[in-house]
Amino acid sequence: DRILGSGGSGTVYEGHWGDAHGRVAVKIIKPDSPRAKKEFSSEVRTLSQLRHKNLVQLIGYCHEVNEFIVVYEFIGGGSLEDHLFGDRPLLTWESRYNIALELALALHYLHKLCHQCVIHRDIKSSNVMLDEKFVVKLGDFGLARLVDHTGVPNTTELLGTWGYVAPECFRESKATMKSDVYSFGVVLLEIVCGIKVIGSRLGKQGLGLVPWVWKRYGSWSWAGRGNLSWHWRDNFLKVVDRRLSGDFNKKQAEVLLIVGLWCANPIAESRPSIEEAMDVLNFKKEPPTIPTQMPSFSIN
Repeated sequence: DRILGSGGSGTVYEGHWGDAHGRVAVKIIKPDSPRAKKEFSSEVRTLSQLRHKNLVQLIGYCHEVNEFIVVYEFIGGGSLEDHLFGDRPLLTWESRYNIALELALALHYLHKLCHQCVIHRDIKSSNVMLDEKFVVKLGDFGLARLVDHTGVPNTTELLGTWGYVAPECFRESKATMKSDVYSFGVVLLEIVCGIKVIGSRLGKQGLGLVPWVWKRYGSWSWAGRGNLSWHWRDNFLKVVDRRLSGDFNKKQAEVLLIVGLWCANPIAESRPSIEEAMDVLNFKKEPPTIPTQMPSFSIN
């Protein structure tokens, strides 16, 4: 059937699975991919143990000589990337905020509620699927690792997608819960700004999404907000997706941006846990005071 998407490891097609499931998504992993067997094994092993409303459900799989096939539930709304940067209808602010909350729920389940902690290692907007009601379904567990709840996997491979990979992964080649939180923060900034972390107009100006938003945040310091708080907020919120034409909740936008920067802090130790980020997103706690300048770091 028709192609739903494709990437370095394989292609996803729309298919049919008897009467019980109807339409399904069928991922055929390229047999000549150097990581084909690893990604197939990881995806099947991980997804077979997971059950959550915000995760793509595994339906079945097939492994024969030089053939690796994984079957998932069909998600008909496309990816978050399609809606933010493609030709899908523009997401309303309400939908965006709900997507951020549901993605946080998915990550919280992976990190804290499973028997073993799951490090996803490839959280990005193209792996966040949406159904017809814009319910989040996080997918693509080909790089995922099951670890104990210390969250330290036994791996030395640098994997993931440029722009979403945490800086420390380049030094240590080791993903952790904190590196997943970094990727989550980048996706939050994409949701608010409607700008892709890589290949966007910012890249042509030699800027990255995280430094660009951080610069706007620091243009009026927290210390000097006082009577100028309205001026600071209006300046900061200029990063919100222009296509919304101002139709968004300012308080939610401010919180989403601050949590995005908090999570995408280049210094791993300064990032929150997913529970701490969720508390702020749900207005259970006040937003943190983060540095007015983006912390410096080295990947060497």
